[in-house]
Amino acid sequence: MARAGLTTGKVARAGADLADEVGFERVTISALARRLGVQVASLYSHVRGSEDLRTQIALIALEELADQGDEALAGRSGRTALSALGEVHRRYATEHPGRYDAARHPLESAVAASSAGPRHSRMLRSALRGYELPEPEQTHAVRMVGSLLHGYITLERSGGFDHSEPDSAASWMSILDALDALLHDWPTPSHPHPLRSGQDP
Repeated sequence: MARAGLTTGKVARAGADLADEVGFERVTISALARRLGVQVASLYSHVRGSEDLRTQIALIALEELADQGDEALAGRSGRTALSALGEVHRRYATEHPGRYDAARHPLESAVAASSAGPRHSRMLRSALRGYELPEPEQTHAVRMVGSLLHGYITLERSGGFDHSEPDSAASWMSILDALDALLHDWPTPSHPHPLRSGQDP
């Protein structure tokens, strides 16, 4: 029988807190049961296993990041939007390291489609609105900005910039300036984009 007071939501949020403390990859049903002071069997009324628990944590992280991103982007586009969105992600990675890693956890297609994941793509497109990029260049830019943001945060968290000057915050501001300039002067493709199999020329 499930422990009185436990719900799927409470279990998932306890798992998210545990991820921030011990690291996302170390979150298991057994570890969470110890944290909550319950038998492992009690948690199976709420999650199917460790992988399901990690999925639930990922959904929480995606939702929290999307909510914070939407708030930060309100009324902004272009350089100020990129700065605001970057600050949200960098702060979230610092305050909730386990959750941040969870937001990159692979999800099944159906789960991903119904998650807050698509909101993140829409947020990036909203941030790029001021640059007036046509498709498919806007999609390329969305992927570039997302990769740059996550890559920089990953290096920053690993201490890759700790022993050199200027500090990482100053470099991030310089990178945003360079990114803004690039997006304002996005290169025109010098050759047609290759067609995918099955597409008409």
